[in-house]
Amino acid sequence: QVQLVESGGGLVQAGGSLRLSCAASVRIFSGYNMGWFRQAPGKEREFVAAINWSGHSTYYTDSVKGRFTVSRDNAKNTVYLQMNSLKPEDTAVYYCAKDSRPFGDVVEGNFDSWGQGTQVTVSS
Repeated sequence: QVQLVESGGGLVQAGGSLRLSCAASVRIFSGYNMGWFRQAPGKEREFVAAINWSGHSTYYTDSVKGRFTVSRDNAKNTVYLQMNSLKPEDTAVYYCAKDSRPFGDVVEGNFDSWGQGTQVTVSS
C-alpha cells in the first residue's frame, strides 16, 4: 500500500516562498520517479515538476522554470518542492505523485499514486 503525505502548504504573499514536502511509504522509494502536480479551482490537474529515481534529472513545466526546484532525499523517503517568487497564478492544491514503474524514464502519464494534496494560496 503506497501512502504519500504532503505538507508545507499555506498562505503566502506574491514574491514569497514555500517548501512542500512529501513523505512516502514506498518499498524501494529510491527506485521510483516522483512528481508534483497541481490543480487550481475550475481547472484540470497539471504537471508541475518531476525528479527521476536517481535524483540526477529534473523536469519542470515552463511556467515554474527558474522559480521552483524539485529534490529528493532517498534516505528519508521524501521529495521536496521549493517554490520561490510565487505568483497568484500558482494558487492551487499541490499533489505529490509516484511513478507506476521502477527505474523508468519520467513520463507524465505514468504517475498513478497520489497524495491527498496540500493547499497553496498566493495573495497579490
